[in-house]
Amino acid sequence: MEFSYLIVTNNRVADLSKTLDTIYSSIDLQKEEVLVYIDACEATELLRTSYPWVRWFSGTKKISASPARAFLYPKALGTYLIGLDDDAHIITSNHKEVLRTLFSNSKVGILAFKEVKGIFESDVEALEEVGTKVWCYPTNDFIGCGFAIRKEVYDATRGFPTWVDIYGEEPCLSFEVLDLGYEIWFTNQIAVNHRIDRDKRKLQGKNYFRFEKQLQNSFFTFLNYYPQPFLPIVKLFYHNFKKYALQDGTYFRLYFKVIANIILNYQQKKKFRKPISVKTLDKIRALKSLTY
Repeated sequence: MEFSYLIVTNNRVADLSKTLDTIYSSIDLQKEEVLVYIDACEATELLRTSYPWVRWFSGTKKISASPARAFLYPKALGTYLIGLDDDAHIITSNHKEVLRTLFSNSKVGILAFKEVKGIFESDVEALEEVGTKVWCYPTNDFIGCGFAIRKEVYDATRGFPTWVDIYGEEPCLSFEVLDLGYEIWFTNQIAVNHRIDRDKRKLQGKNYFRFEKQLQNSFFTFLNYYPQPFLPIVKLFYHNFKKYALQDGTYFRLYFKVIANIILNYQQKKKFRKPISVKTLDKIRALKSLTY
């Protein structure tokens, strides 16, 4: 098996159907496979009969994105594991050729794809957002809606963290891959259309849910991976207090809710502490960040 496409989904039946239809139009089921984890959603379970070529997995209790990925990815058989969100699909027709070419460099552990956000009339229109200039460079992170990782590299890590629910699992895996001596490359030679309605998102305003999850998970990421986490944690809370909590009553309440949750969960989550080397951390800080 050469390629495995992996998707975690919850309550996005129409989006998932579109993503699966797009994948099916370009794969060879003799050499490729598709795995989907349904995170406690009865409506999505009804899709099983419509897509019998998918390897389906599910749970009756919602566990969220990162634990679901942690469960799903070890099940894959492919040499290369392609991670997609249920509302994202690859819009680059030659992505498999590009993957083979870039992964021919044995140092590359993860390839981060270019994310194109929005609802478009066609993939051709979406591709216009990518531009004509080719980008390919070492970076320090990836986006879960579109990336690929060597299976042997994923298996050498602890995988996606089960102690993170959502918003923060990618940096954890990135730290472990880089600490093993592999590299993460960003390339816009492979692009995914993340089918987010940007106008609708703007009307929704501030994302309080994301703020809460990212603040809490960032604390534990620093705690579990940084050799000396104290100062980065202080800076994290100072920045979020000044930029968000002081400017908005809901952010203020969530800020202190996060602190309470950290106190409650500290003993349990610090068990996952496995600091990366100072050399790896210096490399991460020196690397160019992703181009969004």
